[in-house]
Amino acid sequence: MANEEDVAAVIDEGRESMDKAIERFGKELTKIRTGRASTTILDGITVDYFDTPTPLNQLATLSVPDPRMIVVSPFDKSAIPSIEKTIHASDLGLSPNNDGKVIRLQIPPLTEERRKVLVKQVRKIAEDHRIRVRDARRDCLSLLKDLEDDGLSKDDRHRAEKKVQDLTDEFVKKIDAQTAQKEKDVLEV
Repeated sequence: MANEEDVAAVIDEGRESMDKAIERFGKELTKIRTGRASTTILDGITVDYFDTPTPLNQLATLSVPDPRMIVVSPFDKSAIPSIEKTIHASDLGLSPNNDGKVIRLQIPPLTEERRKVLVKQVRKIAEDHRIRVRDARRDCLSLLKDLEDDGLSKDDRHRAEKKVQDLTDEFVKKIDAQTAQKEKDVLEV
């Protein structure tokens, strides 16, 4: 026989799934370049270091000395060619300059056309994560229906469905707020 604890467990499971969707969304947003330098755009870069794929941030210190430049200071200077080649081959559109000690990445200003493309990309990522939140809602509603079959009253199920919908609305608003902020950052000159 289904009880309040079962309902609470379903709602908690839904909240956890939605939290994960928001967390993934935030991580994906950090990879989208704005007009300012940020070391987070290099987070997905892995360098072939002695035949081992190694994250760039484990091979070098990354810093932002000014808003338009990232400096990569490798711990091992022999890794500079590999790092340079990997950054150049990435889809970041950055041209590495090395002086034998550090690699400087000049962040070019975004063109209006590129800004519009990035905003579309942000919106697509946002919609993908809204779908993940709605999928979590659908899973919760399905579990609540199963609980009703196990003896949960219709009224309790409807109250729980309302809580799940409120939770969904809350998480969609979070995605919308993060999307609006990222769009603002991208469009900022």
